[in-house]
This record gives sequence, structure tokens and C-alpha cells, in this order.
Amino acid sequence: MKGLLLITALLFGSGAVLANDGPLTSVADTPEAVRTQLRDYFLNAARFGDNEMLDEFIQAGFDLNTADHNGYTALILAAYNGQGETVERLLSAGADACARDRRGNTALLGAIFKGELRIAQRLLATECDPDQRNEAGQTPAMYAALFQREALLEALRERGADLTATDSLGNSVESLARGEIRTAPAAQ
Repeated sequence: MKGLLLITALLFGSGAVLANDGPLTSVADTPEAVRTQLRDYFLNAARFGDNEMLDEFIQAGFDLNTADHNGYTALILAAYNGQGETVERLLSAGADACARDRRGNTALLGAIFKGELRIAQRLLATECDPDQRNEAGQTPAMYAALFQREALLEALRERGADLTATDSLGNSVESLARGEIRTAPAAQ
């Protein structure tokens, strides 16, 4: 209920909102400031697994694919931070599992990187392309190989992932699994 009060106060520009466990605090009342404040509350609810607050945003019809300046969506943040219940809520409510941040990374890549195996398995069950690449040309299978997530690598293979693909530096799933990593030359 506190979340609904917060959202209502921000939406109607009261200029004051409830702090987490304290008195009213002042908020800039420009439309942009309100949008930024709402976005930040929403993304933080996902990051920290505040599902009560998240439910308020979902019920209010908030755009679940809202992103911050880095392109991080609530789903990307929840997956990266191990918030499995939050990931499930967002997916069930219609969040885009294929959304990318500014570097082209997805929630699945974040979950693989952080070793959030259950979350990664859940994200593999979505309609996303198992070969979706980030800006460096890396795929989920490459991340799974690099971080030695064998079960996920097998699950990706079963989903039809291309295990022969190479990234922009020529790294392949096989070479990454062996620890043979090509890196970009140092800038001079």
C-alpha cells in the first residue's frame, strides 16, 4: 500500500513522497524529475527484490521495459542481482526477456556471468534467440563456456545455440572453454 501512495504522489505531482520508513521528503515537481524518480524506485525494487513495491508498479501499468541511462531494465537488474522471484514476476507480467542494455547484454548474459543458474535456466525458457549477441559479438553459449557453466552450455545446445560461432575477436565457445581468450590490442 505504501508503494501505491508513493506512485500516486509522484504521478499527481504533490511535491512530496513517503520515504522508505520515515516522514515525507521533498521531490522536484517537474515532469522529468517525476519520471526519473519513478524509474529509479521501479528499478531499485527489481534490483533489491522488493516485490511488494514491484507489484504496485505492475498493477499501476508502469512500463516494465523502462531502462536507466545504461540501458538496464528491471529484468536485467533482477537477473544480475539474483532476484529469482522478481524475475518470475516481471516475466509473468510481460517484461521483455530479450531487451538489451547499452552494450547489448541481456538478462540471460547477466545471470550467466553472475552464476545465477536457476535464473538463467528460467530465461532460457523464453522466446529469445539463444544466439542473441552483445556488442562484442558474444553469445550466451560463449559466456557459459567462459565461466564454465556446463549445464547451461548443454541447455543452450539443446535450444539450438550455435556452438561454432565466434565473437568479434575470434573467440569461440571451444576456445573460451579451454581458457584461450583473445583480447583487443592495447590502445597506443
